[in-house]
Amino acid sequence: MIFRSLLSAVVLTTTLAAAVVTGSTPAFGAETPADKPKMTARPATSLSPGLTLTTLDEKAAFERSQAVVGQPMKDFVLLDRESRPVELARYRGKPLLVSFVYTACFQVCPTTTRNLQKAVAETVNVMGAERFNIVTIGFNQPFDSPQAMKDFASRYGLDLPNWEFLSPAQAIVNDVTQSFGFSFVATPAGFDHLNQITMIDAEGRIVRQVYGEKFTPEDLAEPLKLLITGSAIPSQVSTVKELMERVRILCSVYDPVSGRYRTNYSVYLMAAGFLSFVGFMIYLSINVWRNRRRESPPAP
Repeated sequence: MIFRSLLSAVVLTTTLAAAVVTGSTPAFGAETPADKPKMTARPATSLSPGLTLTTLDEKAAFERSQAVVGQPMKDFVLLDRESRPVELARYRGKPLLVSFVYTACFQVCPTTTRNLQKAVAETVNVMGAERFNIVTIGFNQPFDSPQAMKDFASRYGLDLPNWEFLSPAQAIVNDVTQSFGFSFVATPAGFDHLNQITMIDAEGRIVRQVYGEKFTPEDLAEPLKLLITGSAIPSQVSTVKELMERVRILCSVYDPVSGRYRTNYSVYLMAAGFLSFVGFMIYLSINVWRNRRRESPPAP
């Protein structure tokens, strides 16, 4: 029990050290205007004179998106690419990324989804596909059918082993999208919608919204690392082995030049230093306790 507590403390210390060394991904509101991601997808169209284009209120959409952060993911039953029912509750126990697309889109949705794949592909290699899941939901029903979602994934080469494409029934589309804070508006050219990736922790709680058409590993990998290492260890997994593996993940730092992860040995050294300090304090406490017992007079 003591050993597990010490290892957990090392993981926590390593997490803090990694945040200091690598830096944290800023929240949307903290970004400068020059770095602000393109939140809304607006399909290109040419309108007839006098025709007004319906557009999404970006400010209101952002507020709705942020309002669900901290809320539990609601459970819905959707269909996978083989038309089999899938409960969203089955994804609890691991961090989850959720995105929305409509399969008739030939502009932003394919670009955003391919960029998401690029951002998480190296993460899958380093962290393991078994440690988190990705779900893409088609919101244009009944057209985003299981077959349409299957064709969409195949057409753009979206084949990561932990990525599923789901179709909700038309009657629950609004409930599903609203539960994730996703907004969309039909236009003559398709849909005006948020470019949004929702991050959910292992307990099924929405913890972060990531916006834009392009996603770097820093946008997703760093928050994912914290979610993975902070999640509960399954009872059937070796505690010591799993904790050490989580330390290894935290010590992996993405190098944008090479496009790969490298090991940050300084974090290992900081963890080793912390362990040495804890060990010394335990040794000192035991010696003090023994000396007090020797000096205490025997009871009459």
